Amino acid sequence: MKSHRTTARKSSTVSIAALTILVFLLAGCGEEEQKREYAVPGTLCGTTVDPDDLAPFLPAGSKIAVQDRSYSGSKSCQVIVDDKLIITTTQMWMEEGTTTALFAARQSLDTPDESTEDGRFVYSGFEAFGKTRDCVDTKYKQELYTVIQAEGSKHRDAEAMKRLILAFTGEIEKSAECTAGAE
Repeated sequence: MKSHRTTARKSSTVSIAALTILVFLLAGCGEEEQKREYAVPGTLCGTTVDPDDLAPFLPAGSKIAVQDRSYSGSKSCQVIVDDKLIITTTQMWMEEGTTTALFAARQSLDTPDESTEDGRFVYSGFEAFGKTRDCVDTKYKQELYTVIQAEGSKHRDAEAMKRLILAFTGEIEKSAECTAGAE
């Protein structure tokens, strides 16, 4: 004769197993719905970026738009996924001798807590600031700085943001923007 306890234990074990399977099935369904249906861009308003460096900060979605939002003294580019602003990049001329930390303090949405050893780059899990090398406007005594802010992204990864700002700034240093002010 079976005891009431043995039957209850078996019933409870079967219920837990069934619940576990149900949770995994539901989790799998959610992941399938969450996919990127657009191609990750390789340029942002004329500046080359590695799609692999940019991709971690881009969400699932169906359409992407890259829009130039430049204004006097600043070149800005917005990355919009499904009508939501995800990333903004900026190139901005600042007074010669400004440090990246001071520049970041003026532009930051938060307080970046990481920096490279030489202080040229300041970054956090979702935004980064850089100072170009040799991009100097001699007439106005200004240097070119770079910004990437992924305020619309849920992804936070300081090392990935560091790679992105280093590569982005390197591309700016090779551009016509960099040498435009040199005499």
